[in-house]
Amino acid sequence: MIYILCDEKNENEAREVSERTGGVMTDKAPCGELYLYVSDKGISINKDGLSYMGDFTAEIKRLKHNNLSHEMLIKASKMKDTALNHEKTAIDATAGMGDDSLLLAAAGFNVYMYEYNPVIYTLLKDTVKRALRDEFLSEIAGRMHVINGDSTVMMKELDFRPDVVLLDPMFPQRKKSGMIKKKFQLLQCLESPCANETEMMESGFATGAKRIIVKRPANGPLLSDRKPDYQIMGNSIRYDCYNNCLH
Repeated sequence: MIYILCDEKNENEAREVSERTGGVMTDKAPCGELYLYVSDKGISINKDGLSYMGDFTAEIKRLKHNNLSHEMLIKASKMKDTALNHEKTAIDATAGMGDDSLLLAAAGFNVYMYEYNPVIYTLLKDTVKRALRDEFLSEIAGRMHVINGDSTVMMKELDFRPDVVLLDPMFPQRKKSGMIKKKFQLLQCLESPCANETEMMESGFATGAKRIIVKRPANGPLLSDRKPDYQIMGNSIRYDCYNNCLH
């Protein structure tokens, strides 16, 4: 259960959010419960004094060319320009709050971002909407398309062939440090581990994408026990890269 609270100027939007998420409208912050607050600044998720609102402006430094080219995900998604005779497209099958999609969009991909949870979808859509008003981010955010739905189903119904599919299924045994970010504290109870890793992997390959990229903890097991063509390793995460023979 999630509650919806708003200021007096944003009641109509709050009711739309309530209908989309199944949340209950309230006129005061509920004690010990998650709630969304809808205001002129945007939509935030809150609980017991903690508050989080998506904000891509905090990532602008990473998105500038010299820094972006060093990002592991951008290295994993890089393909020879001669292989592309169309606008680059990517699927982020597990979008979350869009951090990885933002990097791909900054690298020139049109990114279709699938998020199953309606609350996280609402927060993400609001984050992209605010980014469209930012002078630096507007062009990047214009390439980010947020979709509420189950990507394992929807990837089988695409009417286009993406260049890249990114899979980042939640890893049940992943441990976070004691200093957990507010974002994770508030969102972790909404997210759930991938129910069927094999189905997710198969759906990704079924798109015909040129490359499947799987984000994993550095020491975590392979997704669906499938050996990648190559890996890009970091200290805490890695990207397993698969060149798709179906494309």
